[in-house]
Amino acid sequence: MSQPVPPPNQQPGGQPFDGNPYAGGQQPGAQAGNPYADQQPGAPTGNPFAGQQPGPYGQPGQPGQPGQPGQPAPAFGGAPFAPPAPPAPARDNVGLGLLTALVAAVVTAFLYGVIAGAIEREVGYIAVGVGFLVGFAASKVGGRSPILPVVSAVLSVGAVYLGQLIGVSIILSDLVNQSASTLFIDHFDILTKAWNEAADFKTYLFLLLGAVAAFGGAKKAAGS
Repeated sequence: MSQPVPPPNQQPGGQPFDGNPYAGGQQPGAQAGNPYADQQPGAPTGNPFAGQQPGPYGQPGQPGQPGQPGQPAPAFGGAPFAPPAPPAPARDNVGLGLLTALVAAVVTAFLYGVIAGAIEREVGYIAVGVGFLVGFAASKVGGRSPILPVVSAVLSVGAVYLGQLIGVSIILSDLVNQSASTLFIDHFDILTKAWNEAADFKTYLFLLLGAVAAFGGAKKAAGS
């Protein structure tokens, strides 16, 4: 007895083609009109990075790289802010310090002489003030050079001595009826002779005090 022949538009198993090339590949339970019904669970849906951690600029995150969850990203995409470098220490200006010491010595000598001539006697604390101002000004301007305290001490001795001569010229100007400036300029030898005759222990002590104060003032300015 002959076997029945299936119709030409059907395949064995009774599934019709009907012009649909995918009709025979459908799985049982597939829904009509759903293009993703035949896909297996967990299959890619067109996103190649699905399931990966987000990284910077949309790339997959790498361990320890900015953009990974829990890693803070630097501001504006650059490196973390670094504190500025400390400024370089200022260099000592010995020349300017010496010039300042010289100017301070001349000014304080004039003030010392005016005060000593007005009261007609020498005052020790004024000599100390002269030396301190000379040394302090020198190191404040010139820096921490070890030359400045020594030079300031020498200049302070000259400032105290010059101030004493100015004081003597002011005192003698009343006796000879001449101005103190005339005696100081035209008769400087007479002033030095009068200073030598009137000098005593306190006169030299004031010179020493001025030098010590100048050295201390320079050290104080250098340490501040």
